[in-house]
Amino acid sequence: MADPQPPAAGTGGGPTPPPPPRPGDPVPAGGLDPTQVFASPPPPPPSAQAGGQGAGAPPQDSGPPPPPPGTTATKEMGYDDEDIRILGEVGNYRFGSITTGLTNGNLVVPAHPETTFDEQLFLTLLRGSISLTRDEKWRIIQAIPRLSQFQIDELQKILEEEKKKFGELSPKHLLQLQKLEQKHAEDWKDLQTVIVQKDAKQQDQSQISDIKKQLGL
Repeated sequence: MADPQPPAAGTGGGPTPPPPPRPGDPVPAGGLDPTQVFASPPPPPPSAQAGGQGAGAPPQDSGPPPPPPGTTATKEMGYDDEDIRILGEVGNYRFGSITTGLTNGNLVVPAHPETTFDEQLFLTLLRGSISLTRDEKWRIIQAIPRLSQFQIDELQKILEEEKKKFGELSPKHLLQLQKLEQKHAEDWKDLQTVIVQKDAKQQDQSQISDIKKQLGL
């Protein structure tokens, strides 16, 4: 991605840096260092001009984007037999329709007094990305307190651009996009589960600590 991008691991002949933290790991006070967001340099965002070769992105083609759900695609509209066949297979699925049904519940954006943005919109764009892994999404959230306003704005633009580019791919890619989006939707729900489990464990430990204090232990 853009500004939060770290240098490639192991460059400069120095020691290999430790692996970045994973969901549930402790985060330093003040937020995660942005250089730890990506385990390796991230791919460029999908681009029609570049052929859309970003993180499993299907290549762009010259066909029109899918029609709105409920609209019958015809050859007169510019669709070929393969477009029409795949549209019949996916039904009302369009890119984004799976992650739209998810929530941002249990994912808390850390305090960021130096920046201003719509936290829920940011999380919604993040959950809809199929170019970022589950762990990268979590680390981006944890790094928010240490990102500048410019970095936040650029990150949001890139996520919006990704959503737009994938949505403009012809119907030929809908089956692949559907599988990718389903996987990333499951990853998002898994991330929410990890957060819930971590919070429950911390609560249990706090209660045990209180009991020990009451017993003078």
